[in-house]
Amino acid sequence: MTDPQQYEKMFSGVIGKDYDMLKLICPLSVEMSRLVGEAVEDYGRQHQQTIIETLEIGGGTGITTLAALSADQRVKVVSVDNELTMQDQAKQHLAQWVEQQRLSFIHGDALQALSDQASASYDLIVSAYTLHNFESAYREQAHREIFRVLKPGGKFINGDRYGLNDISLHTQTIQQEVAGYFKVLIAEQRLDLLEHWIIHLFSDESENHVMRESHALKQLSDAGFSHIQLSNRIEVNALVRASKN
Repeated sequence: MTDPQQYEKMFSGVIGKDYDMLKLICPLSVEMSRLVGEAVEDYGRQHQQTIIETLEIGGGTGITTLAALSADQRVKVVSVDNELTMQDQAKQHLAQWVEQQRLSFIHGDALQALSDQASASYDLIVSAYTLHNFESAYREQAHREIFRVLKPGGKFINGDRYGLNDISLHTQTIQQEVAGYFKVLIAEQRLDLLEHWIIHLFSDESENHVMRESHALKQLSDAGFSHIQLSNRIEVNALVRASKN
């Protein structure tokens, strides 16, 4: 599962055009999903339980869902998303895992879905490119609910946009990212997608949304997490792992 070429072949086959389009407009989000899958695989190597109960926040069209399911045959995923159109695509893409009873879905708000779960009920909670969309106060509540819902020894794994603490360097990095959007999407004659991503980026970078590394990791610590690790940083993207003792 960790071989990027094997991952590329499998995901292009299962997710199809949705995967190819995401690679085009936001390639580093695809890499974050792959890294989440690697972290799930690493967790599986260290634990021997029969089922790895996993809750996914923000399943979208199923790219990170598939990364988690493919990481270990024991993984069983409940995937949460509030966008019904995207979730319906995930159901179509991943029908075989639904049939195997390894995948189910919750349509609704992430914080409400977390609040509805029993305490200490999941081994893993995973996400990619979702939490950065939350306002900071909402994200803080989500971190606390994630901690509550995890079993002792469980792990939170998130591949996402963790803003650089150096704000000047962060701004330069975002400028380079925007330039890349223009280069790729104008060449593809997809001005509609260019407009969408520029507008979305303004939201990501707004003061009440931006998920600055230092603040985000402090939120996790304040929620009770330990062994908090940020790794695999690529520009403003990184993988975060945090444990519940």
